[in-house]
Amino acid sequence: MTLRSAIWLPLFDELADPAVVMWLAAEAEEAGWHGLFVWDQLRWREPVQAVADPWITLTAVATATERLALGPMVTPLPRRRPAKLARETASLDLLSGGRLIFGAGLGSDRFAEEFSRTGEELDDRVRARMLDEGLDILTAAWTGETVEHRGEHYVVDGVSFLPAPSRPGGVPVWIAGMPGKVAPMRRAARHDLVAARVRARRRHRRPGPRRHPRRPGRRLTPS
Repeated sequence: MTLRSAIWLPLFDELADPAVVMWLAAEAEEAGWHGLFVWDQLRWREPVQAVADPWITLTAVATATERLALGPMVTPLPRRRPAKLARETASLDLLSGGRLIFGAGLGSDRFAEEFSRTGEELDDRVRARMLDEGLDILTAAWTGETVEHRGEHYVVDGVSFLPAPSRPGGVPVWIAGMPGKVAPMRRAARHDLVAARVRARRRHRRPGPRRHPRRPGRRLTPS
């Protein structure tokens, strides 16, 4: 997948309608853009009033396009359940024919007070550990093998997450970080290393490519 240009949309107010974003995505693909990414927010400060769900919106985008890379930029993984997210990401990757890119980060309460107003964890250090643990669960879940995880924040006791994503290596992960911060760079390097080890172990245990039916093409218009 070559990604040279992309659109980044906050799903606020006029763009809080998934049908509108779906139409914009189809137009962007027709115009030659390579990707479309959306904000993952529960709320935003005034004057914003309406906010769309990113995963429902991305599903609509996947059905209206054939080539656009798509994904959230970024999902605050510590406020989502990794097991549920494993299902959502795998399903969306299959639906899109392997076009999903998963942007992940700590999130922040500074701009929209999302965490403080919904009872989520406010300590950055704690959320960093939740992010690392969540990424480990996602990496293991995307292999399709049984996941055994007992960590500080999450438990996954003998669950396999099938169907797996369309790509044998799972969904590409982009780690978000602020300029000058070293921790996100270390986290990205660590995740890449863990993902490579999981892929190598999986190839050793189950030789040969995994096969999935190809997704349907663009909707047909009656003649």
